[in-house]
Amino acid sequence: MFFLEVCCLLLVALLWGGTNPFLKKGTEGIEKVKTGNMVTQVLAEMKFLFLNYKYLMPFLLNQSGSVVYYFTLASTDLSLAVLLSNSLTFLCTLLTGKLLGEDIGGKQAVAGMVLTTLGVTLCVASSLTAEARR
Repeated sequence: MFFLEVCCLLLVALLWGGTNPFLKKGTEGIEKVKTGNMVTQVLAEMKFLFLNYKYLMPFLLNQSGSVVYYFTLASTDLSLAVLLSNSLTFLCTLLTGKLLGEDIGGKQAVAGMVLTTLGVTLCVASSLTAEARR
């Protein structure tokens, strides 16, 4: 059961992190949407986003990650769920951004990814040890 929970949380991180750079790309051009007042501006921007498949597809995938996360929380230790999903989301965002040609910050970003991966590995190993004792 623990392995399935970790796999679900990895899926959440992939769905959240892997879609973030695509969401950013999908919003390109929204600054050109201009209307008279704040209410119509918000409506025009929402129309721009939800009629734009480059934004809508990553958005739906991102939200499906939220659904998986919600259902996984029912059976997972909260401290492990938050740690895995949020830290690995960061890694997935950086890696996906790099694959799309974004500047991810050089050596400091790579060092951060290595340290994050090491920390997550230690926490999962600790949880496995605690799970085995039960």
